[in-house]
Amino acid sequence: MSEQETRGKVKKIQGRLKEAAGRITGNRALEREGSRQRVEGAAQETLGKARRKVGEFVDGVARAIKR
Repeated sequence: MSEQETRGKVKKIQGRLKEAAGRITGNRALEREGSRQRVEGAAQETLGKARRKVGEFVDGVARAIKR
């Protein structure tokens, strides 16, 4: 797992916690902030996965060319 994927997962979890805290306390601003942070984390995680997959593909191609 890449560092970017990990940061995305952490951001998603933090967003979920903020969102839940906002719901519990009735703080709509905190709930919206958590929702936004959760979505950002998901996007960051997805980007990290895509970058890792492309890197793995490029490595595979490079190994195939060397043979």
